[in-house]
Amino acid sequence: MNLELRREPASRAFTLIEIMVVVIILGVLAATVIPKFMTTTQEAKVSAAKAHVAEYESALERLYVHMDRYPTTDEGLKLLVEPPTGDDKKWRGPYVTQLRSDPWGHPYQYRCPGVRHTSGFDVWSRGADGADGGEGNGADIGNWE
Repeated sequence: MNLELRREPASRAFTLIEIMVVVIILGVLAATVIPKFMTTTQEAKVSAAKAHVAEYESALERLYVHMDRYPTTDEGLKLLVEPPTGDDKKWRGPYVTQLRSDPWGHPYQYRCPGVRHTSGFDVWSRGADGADGGEGNGADIGNWE
């Protein structure tokens, strides 16, 4: 009986250094690409908020034509989707299909008479920080821009 022991060729594996080099290259690529997507995402949210504010502003003007008044601050934007109690004969809404949150998940704000538009109304998003005022990503986006 002739038993030969055959040696399988050693399987080639990656060394720790090779794996670390690949991980470092991926990290460098991610560090350069991800910030570009983050600013693009932020710009898209700001654009969406501006479009929503313009939509609400237009709807409030249509409501004004029918009702001869803007909603009070207490009535707010809700009057765009639900008729007022006692004064529903003039209301011809809904003026928007739904009240939506801003791109950061906060409700849009409404004030009448406005601080920025004293003879009309202010409608705005508080921005990424969810607070009035702010700068940069946290800046308010309103119908005064």
